[in-house]
Amino acid sequence: MSIATPHRVEREAEVTTAKTTSTSARIALLGAPNTGKTTLFNRLCGLRAKTANFPGTTTSARLGRARLAPLPSPSAEIVDLPGTYRLFLDLPEARICHSVLMGEGLYRKPDAVLVVLDATNLSRSLCLGGEALGMGLPTVVALNMVDLAQRRGLSLDPVRLGQLLGCPVVPIVARSGEGVKELELTLAGALSQDRVAPEFPLPITTDGDALLAWADRVMEASVGGQEAIGSGGDSFTERLDQAFTHPVLGILFFAAIMSGLFWTVFTLATIPMDLIDLTFEVLGNWVAAALPAGPVRDLIATGVIGGVAGTVVFLPQICLLFFLISLLEDTGYLARAAFVADRVLSRFGLPGHAFVPLLSSHACALPGILSARLIPDRRDRLATILVAPFMSCSARLPVYVLLTSLLFRDRPLLAGLAFMGCYLLGALAALISALVARRTFLKGRSRPMVLELPSYKRPALRTALITAYQEGKSFLQKAGTVIVAICVVMWWLSAYPTVEPPPEALALRSQAASVSAVDAERGASLTLEADALEARHARRQSFAGQLGRLVQPLYAPLGYDWQLTVGVLTSFLAREVFVSTMAVLLTGEESEEGVVARVRDARRDDGSPLFTRATAASLLVFFVLAMQCFPTLVVTRRETGSWRWAALQMVWMTGLAWVFAFFTYQGFRLAGVA
Repeated sequence: MSIATPHRVEREAEVTTAKTTSTSARIALLGAPNTGKTTLFNRLCGLRAKTANFPGTTTSARLGRARLAPLPSPSAEIVDLPGTYRLFLDLPEARICHSVLMGEGLYRKPDAVLVVLDATNLSRSLCLGGEALGMGLPTVVALNMVDLAQRRGLSLDPVRLGQLLGCPVVPIVARSGEGVKELELTLAGALSQDRVAPEFPLPITTDGDALLAWADRVMEASVGGQEAIGSGGDSFTERLDQAFTHPVLGILFFAAIMSGLFWTVFTLATIPMDLIDLTFEVLGNWVAAALPAGPVRDLIATGVIGGVAGTVVFLPQICLLFFLISLLEDTGYLARAAFVADRVLSRFGLPGHAFVPLLSSHACALPGILSARLIPDRRDRLATILVAPFMSCSARLPVYVLLTSLLFRDRPLLAGLAFMGCYLLGALAALISALVARRTFLKGRSRPMVLELPSYKRPALRTALITAYQEGKSFLQKAGTVIVAICVVMWWLSAYPTVEPPPEALALRSQAASVSAVDAERGASLTLEADALEARHARRQSFAGQLGRLVQPLYAPLGYDWQLTVGVLTSFLAREVFVSTMAVLLTGEESEEGVVARVRDARRDDGSPLFTRATAASLLVFFVLAMQCFPTLVVTRRETGSWRWAALQMVWMTGLAWVFAFFTYQGFRLAGVA
């Protein structure tokens, strides 16, 4: 296993107080990063909690319930504390752990502590365990990853280790669940038993050297086979690390792995997407047939069902993407990617500490910006906050999927490469923007990052499934609140005021009526054409159409008509509602297929295709670079203490997006690509 010094870590969200009025026994779950602590939490509580293989991803205390049969109460509360290497470090995650164990502030003092130790790196883990034992609480040690330790030639004696520490030690494999039942029984017993004096008393000091010397003594007396680890090591692992962390090969491996990941997403998600699309289409038709004609039917069938369908149809890609990324995290590979990324970040003026905030921004920029609090230097912190929204967050995924599908229909490999290109373009824009900031108004040297590389492991399928479920649920919750609300508003704006049909549509209807008796098929075709003309005329004269035509001249050089302009404007509230907005606006188009097909076949007022390849490419670039998220601006203002930083972020990102979208659209046109 490769080792480096721990680095400062991110803070995903505001620290939860974990305060409760329950009288259930409370157990604090403590462990260093990469020891399998949160995986064990999932095993004990069955809750959805994300595990990652780089320090600091889990930095908020989480509360769950575990059934410990012998206890009078049917369950005990488990507090999953942030991963930390020591309790007395001057770091937020260490202060959180210390406050919880001491019962300070809003925290209720736990009745016991469950410490997770890494059996493959016991000496380092014991330093944290020793500090926890020094708190004086009933303590149980979960000796995790014993299977990996045994494969490396270590012989473990949990009973002897327990005697040395003065607390029960239970060997487990959290990933597979081995030993967890015994651990539950041991926890229940520890809550009602007195502590036993350790054979090796703890040093009465917070000095790191003294604690490490104590940990080495404990390990030497309880673990055999250490000479095998010191003499050879795992040459295969070392060769993998040399490749994955190489300055050039590491980047190539990362590009290849992510390309394969996105290709898989596009290939495997097609069938469930089609099923979701068909389900919403059937549901919309059923509602339209069941309800009487009028605004209520149109609102439900078009505004709600049609709008939500435009976003929910991309749920399979989102779940599959996070499932695959979770597998990569669990193998230990992404920590190597972080090591490679640090070399790149430092050349563009960003600190190594910025890697985790930028990585978490791929899920959402909000926790990424919040986690920048842990960057010690103010200028480093400001630079990270300003560029974090360039990272392609999950809210952009529906837009990326739609536009790459329009660009490369039935060509999943090219669509996957374009999808990856969106992520690379966002990251490149962040790096260049950071370089500009650090060379001008945020001058100064950035700090490099060092981290502990975890051992390679088989990924836990259960953890990946929980992660995919959690992300999918979060996406659907947003679809059930923000997106529905915006869809309702957009339906109203696009449906009112009502206007008279245009003369062209009336003429077509008259012609259809006259030829229907002779040629029914021709009459039906004319009627459909008249319906499309009326729908386009009504949308153009609606409130949404008026707003779009008012602002559209600003976006005309990018290839957008008033409909696309409305979609861009509404997506400022939430990026993902662009697709829903288009689904609502394009109601009445001739396509009888699903949402994606209706958007793909949409027409402008002059009858020309709405989404040409040039327009789709321009939109794709715009959404990669633009600040299309009002909540992000609010958080930026709060974290920087001034609206001027939020305004700078907004102006810079939107201006950059407009310029590059302009060159993309005009470049496609000059190249003769329609």
